[in-house]
Amino acid sequence: MDGDSVVVVGAGLAGLVAARRLATAGADVTVVERGRTVGGRVRTETREGFTLDRGFQVLFTAYPAVRLELDLDALDLRFFRPGAVIARPGSRSVLSDPFRDVRAAGASLRNGEVTLSDKLRTLLLRQHVGTRTESEIFRSADQSIRSSLREWGFTDDYIEHFVAPFYGGITLDRSLSTSKRVFEYTFKALSEGRIALPARGMGAIAEQLADRARDAGVAIRLGERVASVDEDGDGVTVKKDGETITADAAVVATDPKEAYRLTGVDSIPREARGCVTQYYRLPDGSAPRTRRKILLNAADPSPNTVVPVSEVAPEYAPDGSALLNATFLGESALDRDASALAEETRLTLEAWYPERDFSALEPVRTHRIEFAQFAQPPGVHETLPDVREPGRSTYLAGDYTAWSSIQGALRSGREAARAVERDR
Repeated sequence: MDGDSVVVVGAGLAGLVAARRLATAGADVTVVERGRTVGGRVRTETREGFTLDRGFQVLFTAYPAVRLELDLDALDLRFFRPGAVIARPGSRSVLSDPFRDVRAAGASLRNGEVTLSDKLRTLLLRQHVGTRTESEIFRSADQSIRSSLREWGFTDDYIEHFVAPFYGGITLDRSLSTSKRVFEYTFKALSEGRIALPARGMGAIAEQLADRARDAGVAIRLGERVASVDEDGDGVTVKKDGETITADAAVVATDPKEAYRLTGVDSIPREARGCVTQYYRLPDGSAPRTRRKILLNAADPSPNTVVPVSEVAPEYAPDGSALLNATFLGESALDRDASALAEETRLTLEAWYPERDFSALEPVRTHRIEFAQFAQPPGVHETLPDVREPGRSTYLAGDYTAWSSIQGALRSGREAARAVERDR
């Protein structure tokens, strides 16, 4: 590829991986990003001393592409403990992985929310997914998460009280109508690795990828919106802000809706899953302590989860304060008033912890994300576009060519770069 020029449209995870790999292969690479920062759906902002993530909010360390593309040691990770706290008014119980969180094994065995048969089936399911690769799982026969779990024999209580809030938070779909492939592969990742937060926020992932791309010779141009990408003979013409760039190839690595606008590829998924994440401050001594586990709302879908962020990563909050977040799912949450969401979280915490006072709970920031993931019903993965779909010199990079996840985004960037290299 020596001397070939490539324009990458979009500086999210997929675009940054594609750009670095192409530059390393000898291409002259320019990344054009309409935002003022890199990262796409993996960004971090700082407000009043708090570190607030927007978009994908945790990192699964077992993802193969994460291990391949990132320097995890340099991210200075802070780790959640395996499992979760199942919460309902007046009741909290721990459900954990006895193999990976020995200290919680006794509490998990005594957990009355989950039957012994459900616990044994969970171990069998863990063995089942542990023997299969990502490609094997995503090529397998498909059905919804809910119907798959019922086939396995799990009880409705287990499905509703644990799986619905926990995997509803991962898939943004508490109804569990999402493809079972997503459930199986994330279950495998949770069994084999850990859930983590970089000490400087999830945005540190994109910053690391951008630094690596620049070190490889990539030029990253921020705050510039691309108007069009057109095939032009053996190359492409990229128009933006009154400027025209000609190149040998282009990689469109934007969000799905923008990628559809630029390429016209009809198989790009555009049905969205949205969510609202609201961050709160509390005086440090009044915050709930969960031993670094997520709180699952077993009784009500709103809020779906509450996360003790600064208990996991103390760097996320200034001295004397604690940082929590709550996530609300679905389109209806996107239209709700921030103060109403905060009041619902306060009342929920007081119901879970009747001995505690949460009147000091104060919202810090509300993130409304209309397109957090593309919808992934059963069978969707056979319909997703190939990275070569747009045309001879235009390529796609984004999780929508694989599956909606950080793994999917990183892998897609690598596959797009490989396709460009092979075709030049």
